[in-house]
Order: sequence, then C-alpha cells, then structure tokens
Amino acid sequence: MSFQINLIFLFCLVFVTGLAFAQDSGIRLGNEIPPEVDTIYERGLTYLSRTQSEDGTWRSRSEHGITGICLMAFLASGEDPNFGAHSQNIKRAIRAIITGQEKESGFLPNSMYHHGFAMLALAEAYGVVDEATLWDGSEGDKERQSIARTLELAIELTVKAQQANRWGGWRYAPNSTDADTSVTGAVLMGLLACRNAGLAVPDAVIESALTYMQRNTASSGFVAYSGGIGGGGESMARSAVATLVYAVGHKRETEEYASALGHISERLDHKETAHTHYFYYYMAQALFQGNPEAWEIWNRRNAALLSEQQSPDGSFPGSYGEAYGTAMSLLSLALNYRFLPIYERF
Repeated sequence: MSFQINLIFLFCLVFVTGLAFAQDSGIRLGNEIPPEVDTIYERGLTYLSRTQSEDGTWRSRSEHGITGICLMAFLASGEDPNFGAHSQNIKRAIRAIITGQEKESGFLPNSMYHHGFAMLALAEAYGVVDEATLWDGSEGDKERQSIARTLELAIELTVKAQQANRWGGWRYAPNSTDADTSVTGAVLMGLLACRNAGLAVPDAVIESALTYMQRNTASSGFVAYSGGIGGGGESMARSAVATLVYAVGHKRETEEYASALGHISERLDHKETAHTHYFYYYMAQALFQGNPEAWEIWNRRNAALLSEQQSPDGSFPGSYGEAYGTAMSLLSLALNYRFLPIYERF
C-alpha cells in the first residue's frame, strides 16, 4: 500500500513538474517562430560576418554605435560568443568598442547616439563573454580594459553630460545643452541595460531622463522630438521609443505609457517613410514589452516584409549604410529568439 501511494505521489510530481516546465517554456519562448525568420537571420549574419573590418568595426572606425548594433545582432540570435561559428566576429567587435573609447572622458564616439548603442551592446555582452579569451595578444596592456571598466567610464560620462543639460536628457555631443527624445531614448536604453547587468547607475539619472520623456509625451501618444509637445512632426518611431523606455524603466503605471502604447498598438499597419529600420527596431521591442498580442501580429507582417526586402547578398539598405540596415532589420526579428537580457519582459 505504501509503495502504491509513493508511486502515485511520484507520478503526480512528475506530471505537475512537466506541466510547469511546459508552461514556463511557452511563456519563455512564445509561439512558433515564423518560418522565414531563421532564413533572414542566417543570411543577414553571413553578410555582417563577411563585411566586418579587420579592426572589428563596420562602416567607420569612429562610429561605435553601428559596431554595437551589429554586435547585438550576433548575440541576439544565441550565437555563442566564446566558441560559436561567429565568436571571432563578436570578440573583434567588443575589442573595437573597448579600444575605441576615449579613456580620459569615457566617451564612445562619435555622438551620444553611438555612445548609447555601444553601451547597450557591451552591457548585453557583459557576463556572457569569457574575457580571458577576448584579447588576441596583439594589444598593449593599456588596451586590455575589461568590459565592466569600459561601461563604468561610459556611465560616468553619461551622468556628467546629463548634469550639464538643463532638460535632463541628452543630444548629439556630451556637452550639448539641449536634448531630444530620440538621442535620450538611445542613451537611456544603454543605461537601463547597464543597470540590468548589475552595474551602478544612479536612480536619479534614470528618473530625470524618464521625466524628460514624459514631458514630451502628449495624451494622444504623440512624442515630440525636441522643445516640448507639438514640436518635431509626427513620428511613430518616437512613440515606440517612449513606450519601450517607460516599460523597461518601470513606468507602466503612468498615463504617458498608456498613451504611447495605445498610439502604436492602434497603428500596426503604419509605414514609416524616414529611418524605417530604426522604426522596425523600436516598434518590435515596444510592442513586445507592452502588447504581446499586437506584437505577434506585427512580427508576422514584419518577417514577411523583410523577407521580400532582403538583398541576394543578405543585406538590407539603410540610411547609414548596409551594415546598419542589416543589423537593425535582424534586431527587429530577434525577439523571436529571446536571448538578450534586454529582451526580457519587464
């Protein structure tokens, strides 16, 4: 009798555990990935792998944000940064960002856009890259700076730049005295990724930047570019940026979040005519964070659209070149894989 009871208990335990695991997998992995996503992604990574410069960058040695975006495209699909097929591409990109930092100031050039995206990329790489294998021996001792130290210096520069800015945001240069919601969104996501990775980021800096975004968000969900509500013309991309930073910055309870999320959720058919890949990138993340059902619909449409747009060599044209267009397009699909920490639902 005791044996039968124990057997029944064991069966129930296995059944419940299995059910819980299945439910957890569904929550974690979501629904089935559209069939074209893997093909698009593989071809895109092949293009980026082939076009990376020997110094680890794409397009320009001084544009570390583009290198960061390309780096994230590799990490976002689950590429092993230590031993995988593209591990050398990943390591070269990380080395390029680290060695390209202005050590005295902490700036990751050549604008605060690049600084923000480079911070985001390094924060996503932090903790998953074996830094003992990061350097290839050709560098000097001063160049072999850790990812953590690079990010600490970048955070210090970001904090100082905000302190000198009366709006509480950021613009193109570290010493800019004006701000805009696009640059502020990019820098803010870099800081939020650093905080998510366990690095020290002052809460006041995050709150000040989020307040700046809120001041520029209208009840309609429109987000101004600069200078307050009503300025800068309509942009769905900016509404998506705002939705994303509110979600990741734990501002879901605010009216501004509800307005921005509602604005983008009601316009899933919207076609952005300027900086389209930038729009794809932010729209995917904003809907994923705020409206999973809308994201499922938009994601299928986006995958079909990108399948038609991809060039035979695997690239996508972009306003800042093919590497940028390709990486941003891939990242708009990367939520299908859920590998980057910043892609977790907050």
